[in-house]
Amino acid sequence: MAALKRMLLQILTVIAVAYGAVVLLLWLTQDRLVYFPHIGGAVNTTPARVKLSFENVRIATADGETLAAWWVPAEPLRGVILLLHGNAGSIADRTDYLPHFNAMGHAVLLVDYRGYGGSTGKPSEAGTYADAQAAWHWLVVQRGFRPADIVLVGESLGGAVAAELAARVQPRALVLISAFTSATDLGGEIYPWLPVRLISRYRYDTLRHLRKFRGPVLVAHSRDDEIVPFAHGERLYAAATGAKMLLEMRGGHNGGFLFGRPEWASMVGTFIRHSLAASPAATLSNN
Repeated sequence: MAALKRMLLQILTVIAVAYGAVVLLLWLTQDRLVYFPHIGGAVNTTPARVKLSFENVRIATADGETLAAWWVPAEPLRGVILLLHGNAGSIADRTDYLPHFNAMGHAVLLVDYRGYGGSTGKPSEAGTYADAQAAWHWLVVQRGFRPADIVLVGESLGGAVAAELAARVQPRALVLISAFTSATDLGGEIYPWLPVRLISRYRYDTLRHLRKFRGPVLVAHSRDDEIVPFAHGERLYAAATGAKMLLEMRGGHNGGFLFGRPEWASMVGTFIRHSLAASPAATLSNN
């Protein structure tokens, strides 16, 4: 019996040490599980691919990084979209959004987070928030747009970044595409055997920030999303405090494109048009 107890103790010790080693490894390397800036390769695609003119922009952040961005004008100009992309790839992988927004009369600012595309630095949660703030500052201070002229659009991780910015600056409206409620919620679902809330350095608490935004919210999510379950979209929609719309898409996390079907595009267009119409009239210029 004593020998059996010793053997069981040894087995449990090995399991505990192995588990601890896995937890430590994930804690040390978790940034590699959150950010994938090099997926998609070099930035060798521009808005010219979809036959749109654009301006290469360099945006300085408050902490000294330089962000690569594109300013894509529209004529006649009815509003402005600040597009904050997900955790993989760069702005070069998001050009398919542009013709749709352009057809609605919306200029678009696409910006790469630090460490992505042609931007300097290394990504972090605080860094992505600072990058979004810098892009907002560029639109409002350098280009002279009002908060009431600007709609924030965030996809996946960019939804968390957009919600945090929206809570601080109160834009005209917010669009969340395939967004999660928080990084720890999602991590706990993906790794249920790990103490994610204890070891994660990343919060990206979309739900908490969303509750602080008072404007219209469109939540677009696919029931087929294999990475961020549809339930996240439902909880975000329920948490929105103002006018809101839930767009149920189909297709996987990276395949459920916002403008993938005419009826989806119609809903997005209606939402943005009505949101912008709720603000006092202003004369907008791309310059």
